[in-house]
Amino acid sequence: MSRTRTALLAALAMVAATAGAAAAAIPADIGTAAIPCTVDYKVQNQWGTGFTTAVTVTNNSAAKTSWAVKWSYAGNQQVTSGWNAKISQSGTAVTAANESYNASLPSGGSVSFGFNASYSGTNALPATFTLDGVTCNVDDGGGGGDPTDPPTGSKVDNPYAGAKVYVNPEWAAKAAAEPGGSRISNQPTGVWLDRIAAINGVNGGMGLRDHLDEALEQKGTGELAVQLVIYNLPGRDCAALASNGELGATEIDRYKTAYIDPIAAILADPKYAGLRIVTTVEIDSLPNLVTNVTPRPTVTANCDTMKANGNYIKGVGYALNKLGDVPGVYNYVDAGHHGWLGWDDNFGASADMFKLAATAEGATVADVHGFIVNTANYSALKEDHFTINDTVNGTSVRLSKWVDWNRYVDELSYAQAMRNQLVSIGFDSGIGMLIDTSRNGWGGAARPTGPGATTTVDTYVDGGRYDRRIHLGNWCNQSGAGLGERPKAAPAAGIDAYVWIKPPGESDGSSTAIPNDEGKGFDRMCDPTYTGNPRNNNNMSGALANAPLSGHWFSAQFQELMRNAYPAL
Repeated sequence: MSRTRTALLAALAMVAATAGAAAAAIPADIGTAAIPCTVDYKVQNQWGTGFTTAVTVTNNSAAKTSWAVKWSYAGNQQVTSGWNAKISQSGTAVTAANESYNASLPSGGSVSFGFNASYSGTNALPATFTLDGVTCNVDDGGGGGDPTDPPTGSKVDNPYAGAKVYVNPEWAAKAAAEPGGSRISNQPTGVWLDRIAAINGVNGGMGLRDHLDEALEQKGTGELAVQLVIYNLPGRDCAALASNGELGATEIDRYKTAYIDPIAAILADPKYAGLRIVTTVEIDSLPNLVTNVTPRPTVTANCDTMKANGNYIKGVGYALNKLGDVPGVYNYVDAGHHGWLGWDDNFGASADMFKLAATAEGATVADVHGFIVNTANYSALKEDHFTINDTVNGTSVRLSKWVDWNRYVDELSYAQAMRNQLVSIGFDSGIGMLIDTSRNGWGGAARPTGPGATTTVDTYVDGGRYDRRIHLGNWCNQSGAGLGERPKAAPAAGIDAYVWIKPPGESDGSSTAIPNDEGKGFDRMCDPTYTGNPRNNNNMSGALANAPLSGHWFSAQFQELMRNAYPAL
């Protein structure tokens, strides 16, 4: 999968860590007037022992009648052949000088050349380029750039490829304290920044800097990705109560200045430049503006309010813009799940809503590295015993009560299709998808081993489906669920990783009303006695009893997730 992120000069730097395209460019938002030269270094193709690179040099200084570009490699890369430049190498130092036919390089002009090279191990991006002895891609002090912009960083096609992933020691300690929990306590999970106080740490717990400092310790000499959940929009999660947040519907300015800005400032600290920081941006927000607003039968007054005031769009756009300016940040926008957005009237409209947010408040699609599906949800990764194209006695699977006219039956097919839809409306063709598999394993004794009986389309689907929920719309502490696929990089086409963004064992919401100072309400969908609403077609909630507030430790659920893990522990 090829990915280039150097559109215009505002693109960020990248490095080839796996097969795919990579590039070096100047940091976002730096004006070219004060930069004497820029070098756009793109790995166009890479294989196990070699790579092909295209280089474009732009001269922003006085016109030149000859030129030479120099850089050095950190590894054992060796240029083997080149074109449109005379390329020589001494040790790790490479010089590319003009040919007779392209020696003239006017002010504002560009010249391109390319080469093939060999390597083994890692193919790291050159850190510095010079044109005739002047360092490129760096503000020369002429006033054309923003002095607060971070230094050039490096971005890879897939931040999970070739990298360890941060293990949150707070979650790991809770997991390890459970009987049998040590089997999974070393798994990486998301760090949830679900309120302003979480930035500095709640009740003596770890704050953002604490986590990043610990990540540097875990990183050692290799690469490491840290997974952060950005989750504090005004009027958060307008269709639910258990996950309501601290900010009222109109508090967009506070969201920007007291929440996003401090997070961005910490992430931009050069101390953390060597980390790959993966952000899951605002789950359960944008899709609500499609599915739970007037005139939908599932409308809520809160969602109508958030669509009218535009603060979900503004908040997500602002977050993408500010976090996207940090070279080491990889933004993944929440894209719901197939049991929410898989229907024809939700699918395309939601993709359009994501585009609207990704181009608001100064953000561009270049600030979006990818999307994440099934965050904190339970939808099966892949249903093996039926497909959307099956029929039973002439009746389509789409007419079954479970599928109910949906176009998708699982998260993998949905994620891949949503990715294609997003690319078709203008997102980068190299965007990757993440799938949260923390609680969608559905193993244990109830896991079907083959298709259901072909008596009716419902016996066929219900007898064969892994997902044992009463209804696809059920989302709170689901009974019978299990741990899913362990976190894994590049598991399928278009998928950057399977991840555990929702830490297993942390509740989705309380089974009964519990007074609290976290802004979390009581949602009947978390009450096992609740008989439902239009969003779950008036079915029972399927929730476990005796659950604590959302985000709090739920030992009984953790034990059930381990018992029903698939693959089994």
